[in-house]
Amino acid sequence: MRDTNMIVRERQLAIRREMDRRGISLKAVSLDSGISYPTIVSYFPGERDREPATIGGAAIFMLLEGNALPLDLLSELLPSGFGIIRQPEGIDHDALCEIAADYVAAKNRAHHPESEAGREIGPGENASLSVKVVQLAGRLAA
Repeated sequence: MRDTNMIVRERQLAIRREMDRRGISLKAVSLDSGISYPTIVSYFPGERDREPATIGGAAIFMLLEGNALPLDLLSELLPSGFGIIRQPEGIDHDALCEIAADYVAAKNRAHHPESEAGREIGPGENASLSVKVVQLAGRLAA
């Protein structure tokens, strides 16, 4: 198995390439996070042959606290299947409950023996359920 520090360093280089592609400046990241510019450069060097300093938990905290990098980029530092998300501040639990109940009812109907694909979920039902999941996620993100 590869060294975990090497995996994180490779991901830091990938984040730097994406920062460049998106036009995110290292100076802005430094200012927003409160991390010194030389330290930011050491975490996200532009030279492919330069090994980045392994980013620590405190630096990740500062990048998040300062909204210095998009969450999808910082999520690249985590193992596959994990992601950094912002917890919603105000959840309309009534609206969320309505969408969730609608999803559960539609899913139960999709499993009825006389539905599109019998007890399995058919393509049309899957599309409809997927829309409901997006609505649910959108309500959580709002």
